[in-house]
Amino acid sequence: MEILLILLVVGGLVALVATRGRGRGTTAQSQLGDAEAEARRWYERLGGQVLNLTGTDEPSKQALADAAERYTAAGSQLEQASTAPQYRLVGDTALEGLYYVRAARTAMGMDPGPELPGAAERSRAGALEAEQSVEVEGRAVTGSPRPSAQNSHYYPGGMVGGRPVPAGWYSEPWWRPMLLGGVGVVGGMLVASALVSGFGAAAVGGDAAAADPGMDPGMDPGMDPGGFDGGFDGGGFLDW
Repeated sequence: MEILLILLVVGGLVALVATRGRGRGTTAQSQLGDAEAEARRWYERLGGQVLNLTGTDEPSKQALADAAERYTAAGSQLEQASTAPQYRLVGDTALEGLYYVRAARTAMGMDPGPELPGAAERSRAGALEAEQSVEVEGRAVTGSPRPSAQNSHYYPGGMVGGRPVPAGWYSEPWWRPMLLGGVGVVGGMLVASALVSGFGAAAVGGDAAAADPGMDPGMDPGMDPGGFDGGFDGGGFLDW
């Protein structure tokens, strides 16, 4: 009788462990499926914009070219993604592309559409509220809240070289070498530092002006190209 009771208890414990294991597996699979669906939704929305919009001037053409680059990058990431974090990265890349789409639509005088989800870094960086110019290595780098023939390169705001840089239209894409790890990384860091110190509180909305303008010599020159929180809710996002 005692042996039977022991067998029953052991059998019950085994069944409980197996049930919990299946439950955890089902939950993980569900989370993976949700992450993939979310990533594909952002990716497809970006693709719809990139494939159906044509720039009418230099700023809008450049912004759409940047959006197309993000679309290509997101597609490559999507092909290789197999985990929830990897799918979130796809969504981050596609969402960044949609920021460039929004900028292009604004440059063409179109309705930019609903506001996009933003990250803490982007909110902290703020946005340019007036035209500004800083001298960096003997050249002038200008920025403006509005696109123009002079300021035709859009940056959606975020951290560059460890410094928050506001969203706006700039005279040159000085952040590109920092993204690619090219020979211009140091120059890009100098621009980023100069922008933070030179574009003061009167020109920047947000907390960028309050950031320490000094540059740490040991700073990592890398930049987070996504800069988005992976947990945003994309439900019912764009109706373009």
